[in-house]
Amino acid sequence: MSQSNAAVAEPVARPKNTPPKAKKQPRYHVILWDDPEHTWEYVIEMMQNLFYLSPTQGRKIADEVDRTGRAVCMTTTLEHAELKRDQIRAFGVDTYSKKSTGSMSASIEPES
Repeated sequence: MSQSNAAVAEPVARPKNTPPKAKKQPRYHVILWDDPEHTWEYVIEMMQNLFYLSPTQGRKIADEVDRTGRAVCMTTTLEHAELKRDQIRAFGVDTYSKKSTGSMSASIEPES
């Protein structure tokens, strides 16, 4: 048997098959604005129905709106924020208040 001088192939290092990093979508705050027509009960009920918050979490939003004039209800993607803003605007009259003539105001703004 004769010995061959052929070079032994060394294993080639291959890069791992890692997917490219997904670019994060910009985030937006859903802002609820205070007004004198709506009650705390209404805000708590709305937060439970639209955002699936507990009564305690809904009360915190109601307190913040009352204290500061606005509250961030959620921070999410633009499309989801637009949906939630529109749902707040369409939630309807506060049945706990005789002064209520419609839904509360809401807007969206970019997360800073």
